[in-house]
Amino acid sequence: MSIKTISSREVYRNHWTSVREDIIERADGQRGVYGVIDKDPACIVIPLEVVDGKEFVWLVHQFRYTVGESYYEFPQGGWEVPAPDPEAMARGELAEETGLRAEQMTRLADLWIGYGVMRQRHHVYLAEGLVTGPTKRDAEEQDMTVHRVAVSEFEAMLLDGRVMDNCTAAAWGVYCVWRKRQ
Repeated sequence: MSIKTISSREVYRNHWTSVREDIIERADGQRGVYGVIDKDPACIVIPLEVVDGKEFVWLVHQFRYTVGESYYEFPQGGWEVPAPDPEAMARGELAEETGLRAEQMTRLADLWIGYGVMRQRHHVYLAEGLVTGPTKRDAEEQDMTVHRVAVSEFEAMLLDGRVMDNCTAAAWGVYCVWRKRQ
């Protein structure tokens, strides 16, 4: 390991996040400070359906407070528990945000979200065999809307700025690689 932790102190905590400040020592002996955001695992779901040979994905559109704008993204989130069952969490987030239930869930990968500053694992799932039902959104998701979009349009959205969520882009990239190998 090229960086050694000398000390660590928690500077903030709420129900979803903790922030710590670590004093570190690099391989050359130089010391520094590293700020780390710790969050429990989360998931992101690619809801995919094929209708008459044409592929569609389901996206949510919501306001993101940290950037002050609304964007499209895949359903995603966490349960604020240290070790949730990833598939149950993925099914839960999909139903909560979109009302969709999936007959089949395929785990595609695990990714770290923004690991330059944050320690949070993201489980990537593909949801197929979709059936609609009621949503059960959190208070922060009251403005959320759900959209079924042709894959060709979704890919255009990735390039024109309507989708700016790096997790959505990464999940789609993982899916494309996985699909090529099937």
